[in-house]
Amino acid sequence: MHWNSLSEFLAMGNHGLYVWGSVVVMALLMVAEPMLVLQGRKRLVARLKRQYRAEQPVTRSGSQRTTGMTSTSPTATCRSSD
Repeated sequence: MHWNSLSEFLAMGNHGLYVWGSVVVMALLMVAEPMLVLQGRKRLVARLKRQYRAEQPVTRSGSQRTTGMTSTSPTATCRSSD
């Protein structure tokens, strides 16, 4: 297509509102999606950390006991005591 002016280009043959509206909506979604994914990941990590701390046995002095654990990360597995 060939446009004689910027206003003709923006009008897009009387379909400009639909075309540019679609472009704006898509741009907003492309910006919002990664932000929402990061926000959800942060919430998940925080929830897993809280769950992990809640599952750890607590000694009388209030410190956490890590007996039998190979690591303090939430993905650590217990060693067998065979």
